[in-house]
Parts: sequence; structure tokens; C-alpha cells
Amino acid sequence: MSKKVGVGLIGSQFIATIHAEAISRVANARLVAVMSPTPGNARDFAKKHNIPNHFTNLEDLLALDEVDMVVVGAPNNLHCEITCRAAGAGKHVVVEKPFAMNLEEADRMIAACKKAGVKLMYAEELCFTPKYVRLKALLDEGALGRPVLLKQSEKHDGPHADHFWDVERSGGGVTMDMGCHAIQFFRWLNGNNPVKSVYAQMNTSVHTDKTKGDDNALIILEFDNGVVGLAEESWTKLGGMDDRAEIHGSEGVAYADVLQGNSIQTYSSKGVGYAVEKAGNTVGWSFTMYEEVWNYGFPQEFEHFVDCVLNDKQPLVTGEDGRAVLEIIYAAYESAGTGRKVYLPFTPTADKPYKLWKK
Repeated sequence: MSKKVGVGLIGSQFIATIHAEAISRVANARLVAVMSPTPGNARDFAKKHNIPNHFTNLEDLLALDEVDMVVVGAPNNLHCEITCRAAGAGKHVVVEKPFAMNLEEADRMIAACKKAGVKLMYAEELCFTPKYVRLKALLDEGALGRPVLLKQSEKHDGPHADHFWDVERSGGGVTMDMGCHAIQFFRWLNGNNPVKSVYAQMNTSVHTDKTKGDDNALIILEFDNGVVGLAEESWTKLGGMDDRAEIHGSEGVAYADVLQGNSIQTYSSKGVGYAVEKAGNTVGWSFTMYEEVWNYGFPQEFEHFVDCVLNDKQPLVTGEDGRAVLEIIYAAYESAGTGRKVYLPFTPTADKPYKLWKK
């Protein structure tokens, strides 16, 4: 392997832009290729980000010896196929959230990477977001005592890519798109203690003309050690992104807001935004972030992943973590569909999570 890890991006839209900027800040990585099946997209993306190779065919990117690691930023329904093909080509794989469409796909992805001897990493940036890293440090050092209640909310006015509206391509609505963040965040905060039960309420309250998926969700996780996690997810909140978390402990409480406190209060009649902020309509008042990609932890995330590839380390967030999150998402849709608490382990009876809610 070359001294620097050669990275190939699969995808050329919203999340790939964040990946490109984040990886450009990682000293031991270099962007060597980008692939998109849409004619012209990869070419334009490569020119904008100074990437030397661009392709419309996945096999051409995988055949490039300079590519050591690929980052999958394609629609959810393509994650499994791309991951398995990349593993077969001997490439390490980073998969964007949500990990896969179903648990069968997740198992295939994990097995393919193990068979090929390559690393499979699940891209959950909240485990690297500076404010949330400090939040966890407060908990780990005992400043808050024993954890009792964990809360996390992520809200904006709708997904950044059209495929998230289509439940056949995405697998679900806001729970699949954003609830996955909160679930892994809670597992990380709580030392990967097993989740015992899931209770969820979901509805499509605003975007009934765009999706069959949920655009608002409340998800309650009960862990084996008694800790409770409450996730609030919304595609109906106006005025840009809202991302915040709380830890309530036996001896203290801590609040973290990713955007407020390191942002510029902004009013614009046209709207502002770059990267994460583009997930919401920012016409009117919003919070404009500086060093936005860094504040969300993307360069730190890729610096860690690249270090894992270079030095054969275990990633902080693995394919198994991605699968565990997906199982909990399935249980949440089952709970919302039946109106009852669902206990884990849970064996789904549908090929896409939303089908357990919209029976």
C-alpha cells in the first residue's frame, strides 16, 4: 500500500461533497478517483475537487490500483451491491448511513468484507463530532455520575437527495435517514450496552405529497443496564438544521448543541448554506456555521478510518455496529406499526423497514 491511502468516492452529490472536503484535510489520504453512473457528474465533480480520475462504471474505479479504500455515498438500495463488489476487488469500504436496506444485506456485506480480509467501516460522524466527543468525555470521566437518560434530536425540513423520499430506494423515512444517527450515538455513549426494547411513534404529517415514509418520529430505546435513550427526528422543521443532545446522569446533566454556540445568527431573504446546512431551507433566520465540516466531525472521522487502514486497527464504528443500528430501526418501525414495545433481538418479516409500519 502507498504511504498515503488512496480513496475512491462512489457518488457525486450532497454527501460526496462533504466526503471530498473532509478527506482533503486528512494528511495520510489522497483522493484518487470518483465514480457516478450519471454522465458528466463524476467528470464535473473531479474537476471541482482536483481528483485525477473519474468514471461512470464501478468496475473501472475498482480496477484502479491506486484506490485502497472506497467511500460509498450512493443511495441506500445500492450499498450492499457496491460493498460486496468493492470487497471482492480487495478494497477497504466505508459505508454511509444507513448501513443497508435490511439485515440480510447487512450480513452479506459483513461476510464479504471478512472473506476478502478488508475493513468495513460504518460512517457515523456523531461519534467524531467535537461537541459530542466532549459530551461523552464528561460522562466517561464520571462528571455526570451514572447515565440515566440520553437524548438526541436532528431536525430540518426534508432530505437533501430525492432518493430519500422514495421508500423503495431508501427503506424508510426520517427514522431511516436520521434516526440511525441517534441510535448509534446512544450505543456509543452507553458503551455498546445491548438494547433491550424499542418503542416508537411515527407519522407523515407534512410531506404526504412526496413520500410514504415517516417525516416525524419519536423513538425510545431501553438498554439492558437501565439507561433510556430518546430520539426526536423530523423532516418538518423550518429554518435550517437543528442538532442537539443531552445526557442526564445521577450526578449531573450536560447539554450540547452542534449549531448554536459556534454559529452566526443569520437572516437572509435568499437563504444561505453549504454542506449540512443545505439539508434545510435557510430563508429567514438560521444558524450559519463556520468550519462546518470540521464541526460535524467528518475530517476526524476519515482521519480515524484512514489510520485504521494504514495501521490495521479496529474502527470505532464497524459494520456490525451498522447492522445493530439497522435491527433497532426495524424494531422502531414494527413498534410504530403495532403500537407496542418491541423487544430485541428482533427478526424482521419485511425486506424494507417502512413495510412494518405501513402494513
